Amino acid sequence: REIHEEELRRFAGRVSALLQGPDPGAEAAEGLRRLHLTVAATKYPRRLDGKFVELLQTVLCSPKSPEQVQVLCAAILREMSPCNDLILRCDEIQDTKLLSLVSSVLLAQGNKKGEVAAVGQRVVKVLEGRLPEGQSALLLLPVLANVINLSPESLTKEQTDAVSRKLADWLRYASTQQGIVQPSGGFFSSPRTKQPAPVTEVDGAIATDFFTVLSVGQHYTQDQWLNVQAFSMLRNWLLFYGGQEGKAPNPDDKPGMDRSVTSVVSTTSTSSRLLPPKEHLREKAFEYCQRLIEQSTRRPLKKDDGDLQKACLIEAVTIMDIICKQDSSYVYRAVSFLKILHGRICGDATYARALLPIAQFFLNHSKLAAVDSDAIYKHLFTDIPAQLFHNPSLAFEFVQFCKDNSQLFTDTSSIFRQSFPNLFKFLAWNSPPLISEFVDLLPFLLDAGTAIEIFHLLLDLPCLTAALDIQLRAAALPTSEKATSDPAVKPATCLEAFRHPLYKSTFQHLLRTRSAPEDTPESLIPLRQLLGSLAGNPRVVQCAETVPVLLELFFRVVAESADGSLINQLVVLLLQRSDQLYEIPTFKDDVYRVLSSQLPMLCKLHPALVVELSTEILEFSGAVSNIQSKEPIFTHVVWAVGEYLSVSYDKRCTVEQITRFFETLEAVLFEITQLRPLASTPSCAPRAISVLMATLTKLAARSQDLIPRVSMFLSKMRTFVQSPAVTSVYCEEDLEEILIRATELMNLLKMPSVAQFVFNPPMDVPSTRLQKEVNDSLPLALRMVTHLLEPAPGCTP
Repeated sequence: REIHEEELRRFAGRVSALLQGPDPGAEAAEGLRRLHLTVAATKYPRRLDGKFVELLQTVLCSPKSPEQVQVLCAAILREMSPCNDLILRCDEIQDTKLLSLVSSVLLAQGNKKGEVAAVGQRVVKVLEGRLPEGQSALLLLPVLANVINLSPESLTKEQTDAVSRKLADWLRYASTQQGIVQPSGGFFSSPRTKQPAPVTEVDGAIATDFFTVLSVGQHYTQDQWLNVQAFSMLRNWLLFYGGQEGKAPNPDDKPGMDRSVTSVVSTTSTSSRLLPPKEHLREKAFEYCQRLIEQSTRRPLKKDDGDLQKACLIEAVTIMDIICKQDSSYVYRAVSFLKILHGRICGDATYARALLPIAQFFLNHSKLAAVDSDAIYKHLFTDIPAQLFHNPSLAFEFVQFCKDNSQLFTDTSSIFRQSFPNLFKFLAWNSPPLISEFVDLLPFLLDAGTAIEIFHLLLDLPCLTAALDIQLRAAALPTSEKATSDPAVKPATCLEAFRHPLYKSTFQHLLRTRSAPEDTPESLIPLRQLLGSLAGNPRVVQCAETVPVLLELFFRVVAESADGSLINQLVVLLLQRSDQLYEIPTFKDDVYRVLSSQLPMLCKLHPALVVELSTEILEFSGAVSNIQSKEPIFTHVVWAVGEYLSVSYDKRCTVEQITRFFETLEAVLFEITQLRPLASTPSCAPRAISVLMATLTKLAARSQDLIPRVSMFLSKMRTFVQSPAVTSVYCEEDLEEILIRATELMNLLKMPSVAQFVFNPPMDVPSTRLQKEVNDSLPLALRMVTHLLEPAPGCTP
């Protein structure tokens, strides 16, 4: 990385001299290797002389160049891409190795001059023809796979048909004999070549059916390697080129009939060759996938073969799903086959990832096949998250599967929404990587029936993380330590509490797998205290950081469809749960911030809630302790009382209710302003005092018998702010703001009709600028009234 341009230029000159020598050998290869490292080791582009770049291309295409030198030249040219000095063309290249190298350079150019189409055309043309002796298509299939990923439209129908025929033959007709190792010619080499042995299955049995990627041998033939490569690119090929209008199922076919007999008769080798290329490839691909699924039942001799079995099983089911989308006549053959497969693997946790494509298949095709697949979905959503929430790759794939199919699940099955407590286990354990997926997923889980339970679950998400941690640790304990605890002895640790009868039902509620709206979370209060020892756990802290994001999204989604009853429930829970949060200081502050910011929105959607929930709101706003511990929520609740406790919003609002709220808030303001705290005593936020004064003034404007009481109270605020005990707690700016607000409100009450107009705008007339948003325009209104009542010296009234 530290090599400068001048030094690089000199070094390239030395390499150029070696390449132009009579026989560029090991020294030239070493120079090219060092040059490649130099241009590849930095993200910044390196500049090489145009003549040197031209020389690299010449050496690359020269038949006399050693293979290692050609590979290194191609690697350097790829690193220099996009390259303006490129003169390479692949039109006339016959050698498959050289075509592979040149194509890799051309595909790295970014298709500025149609390089992708040119490479695709040439590769297909070479594949169509008969390859010379010693040449192999093995090197060209990876190039073709790159072409269809970069520009699938670059191939014509005739070309895709030709490749489809080739792929079908490679998949179905590879040799079932192992490759032959050529004798080295040494002293101990056998003069006679051994007869090739047959390939075997993963369990060691001799293969009796056609070769697949799961067939085992010590050495492989060229056509066997082509078989493996063809399968590796089969999914993409079918997606890009296999599509057409699917065959409509025969109306005479009964969904319950076994189509396997018919399919065997109708798809013999001879008849399938008469099919058009796409259909022929589908038929061979379907047979190949069936064979792979059958091979996956065998017990492998090596662990690596077991992993390969599972990977191939996933790919095979996915390809069968694609084939059935393109030709629905395959659905009937696949359904019974995959039902049996699901029954075989659903009890084995190591096959959990394979259950996702199976569920995807039934989501796509169960309606057409007229089969009930709820048992498959139920097992997937009930058992897998509960057992394997700690597997990060499975968690991502599972949540991605839910996200991709959320609309389909919402329309076809209630199991998806009922299983949201289980889905949130993935988020609780893998919070940072999955937050964006859950932001997309949450709206599909929310409806009137799940909103309340999801609200509780979001607030308890860090507790869920802690409980999952304890569950994993408890499962790892030796059997001797898993005995049930003595009910009479209080557990000393979280791990003991997990097995204690006193906490058993609480843990079960927190770790439930399905929705349980009838269960109340009050029983979690002692568990939250017990789990306090895990509040500093990094995983718990990370989970807590995601809750505010999801809470804001929750309220946005609820606001789109919530009725008055649901909003009332949420506001009551908002006030109750503000006392029942996991003890993580930053978590509580963030949740208070979100809940308080959502309260005005809920009130605006359903203003009558202030009257309908008057008992709960009075109880919350009348507690002075809430000002200290939950100031953001308290302030917004008091603001909502002043804003919406009016006959303009609810005809049921009475003078008695206004008076009751006034007296409650008056007592609170009196208590906090009559305090003479010491310097160490925490003070109430100036904002809370200002909002209390403003709300009392609004209520007095609606029941004018209260005006003398609030006016007298406001007149005493000057004495309050000038008290030495108060000035020792509040800063000068805060005290000045409190005094200015008290003076402005008192002046406004001197004109009751103006006060009533500002605070109680008529609902049936267009709002003035002052009335559009009382919360914003009130200071302006107060300043105008103050200016009218206290004109500046020399000002003419």
